[in-house]
Amino acid sequence: MAVKIRLKRLGAKKTPFYRVVVADERSPRDGKFIEEIGYYNPLTDPADIKIDAEKATKWLANGAQPTDTVRALLKKSEIIK
Repeated sequence: MAVKIRLKRLGAKKTPFYRVVVADERSPRDGKFIEEIGYYNPLTDPADIKIDAEKATKWLANGAQPTDTVRALLKKSEIIK
């Protein structure tokens, strides 16, 4: 089972809000997930990013692959270099 760290979209039309989740790569974008590790709100200025560093590093150590967007968020949060 390949595991990804990715975004799950919430919010109404034209007002996105995302949760950072760990999910099986075969599950749909807004479908079943294993664990929620944070959130991302791009509408605030600056963007509101809150990710649990302990959970994120645990999943990265276990082999979870972040998507490109989540990798950028992890770098902004200084969880990965």
